[in-house]
Amino acid sequence: MNKKALAILMRARMRPNHHTNFALTPISNEVNQLLPNSQGNRSGSDGHGNENLNNQRSFEAVRESMHSETLMHKTEVLDSALNDFSEGYFILSFENRRKLLITLAKEYDLNRTQVRELIKLYLGLQPPGNEAQSGVVEDECSLSTFYRIERNLRHSLKPVYETLFERINTHPEGLKFLTVLRADILSILVEGNMASLRAMDSNLKDKLSTWLSPAALELHQITWDDPASLLEKIVAYEAVHPISNLIDLKRRLGVGRRCFAYFHSAIPCEPLIFIEVALLKSITETIQEVLWDNPPIAESEAACALFYSISSTQPGLAGINLGKFLIKRVITLVKRDMPHISVFATLSPIPGFMPWLLSKLASQSRLAEAEDISCSSADKSGLPFYENVLEPEEERALINSLGDLAAGKSGMEILLNVLTPTTHEWINSDKLLSALKSPLMRLCARYLLLEKKRGKALDSVANFHLHNGAMVQRINWMADRSEKALSQSAGIMVNYVYRPENINEYAQSYFIKGHIHSSDDVKRYTQPLTENESKNNLG
Repeated sequence: MNKKALAILMRARMRPNHHTNFALTPISNEVNQLLPNSQGNRSGSDGHGNENLNNQRSFEAVRESMHSETLMHKTEVLDSALNDFSEGYFILSFENRRKLLITLAKEYDLNRTQVRELIKLYLGLQPPGNEAQSGVVEDECSLSTFYRIERNLRHSLKPVYETLFERINTHPEGLKFLTVLRADILSILVEGNMASLRAMDSNLKDKLSTWLSPAALELHQITWDDPASLLEKIVAYEAVHPISNLIDLKRRLGVGRRCFAYFHSAIPCEPLIFIEVALLKSITETIQEVLWDNPPIAESEAACALFYSISSTQPGLAGINLGKFLIKRVITLVKRDMPHISVFATLSPIPGFMPWLLSKLASQSRLAEAEDISCSSADKSGLPFYENVLEPEEERALINSLGDLAAGKSGMEILLNVLTPTTHEWINSDKLLSALKSPLMRLCARYLLLEKKRGKALDSVANFHLHNGAMVQRINWMADRSEKALSQSAGIMVNYVYRPENINEYAQSYFIKGHIHSSDDVKRYTQPLTENESKNNLG
């Protein structure tokens, strides 16, 4: 193994892999562990009293530097305060960060008393007259008053913490620091919603969206020739299909594969988001074909660019859709460099399918038990809110697949009992696999196309691609047999297709109407269920 390969391997193993999912955690905990004066490294030799005193002193010092940042105007003094604030923030325990951020959200908000007074003044003004022949001077004076109050109102509606964010952004490494701040804000909001903190998060998110506009981002193709420090971040940040070893990494960066990342000049050598692409003859059905296709086809024979993984590296950028711009840029780049490629598709996970299905099965089971109804689906069908998600032939197949073990149980009870265990033993039974394929594929199509939240797709990955202008092309049985995929989607994956000529049209119809474009094959899965629901509604 050469020195570069060894460096990548060792650093990737040593790096805390807290980005393998989108769960929000205090992302700068790793910094706390490395700083000699951090709370996490303090021994108990001084006693809890001294530790609490030191904690309080650190908090007050950081709070004072934060306050200074909002008031100072001299550049040299401001830079010093910014340094003190950013350095001091990383030393704080997460509990003190929480306290500081709540203080910032509440005490450095806008002045609502001033806003109310300005609104009263504005509403008390008389609109200027429309006479063209007279009163021109008076109208100009009246308009001048309108403009002055409107300007003051705009200034008053700007929270004090917005000025703080703007100043931090001008500071070296300030943008990175702001992503850490927002990651901590999101962590606090997960624990409990606070209106003031939610408003501050919305403000910071809008600012970051502006500062990270596509025009400010640089697209870079990641190759094996890039520095080891960059490649180890790709290994550490890969969130969809973990990179198992150096051979795997070289394969993903080699012939027939591409990896593109967005960078920002204020966060050098740190990819904000990256996408992995496989060049194939056609849209593949399983992830094994992508990850273990050895050797790959000649690139000149490829007709399809398959996006099989997209990973965001910064939890503090959650909700900022950099992926939309990245996919469009990559499509444009691939079309330019490889005009023989005409199909752009994904092979995507369906992370919410199994949680949705198991929750639905469990709720129906509780409903039936509460009503003390026999196992017959016909008896239960008269219950309010009861829904048998299985077709009659699917239920019979499930019962037959278990033989005597299914005695006295309904199809949905069997389905719940089979799918709930985390051991996923059902994939080792040919009979169960055969019996489960029809209902799970049909219910997965229903989940993707019909189950919605606020008019949009319930599944987060589906919502992402549909917002970007993709269509649902195909769902694939046993496309990923990893433990993660079995838990998320019973091993089912979905192909979304991006048709360059339809991207904007599909994105707009989904955004405005919630309309999901899909192939006839996928729609066909939902038709029987749709007909049954229509009959129930008519009845």
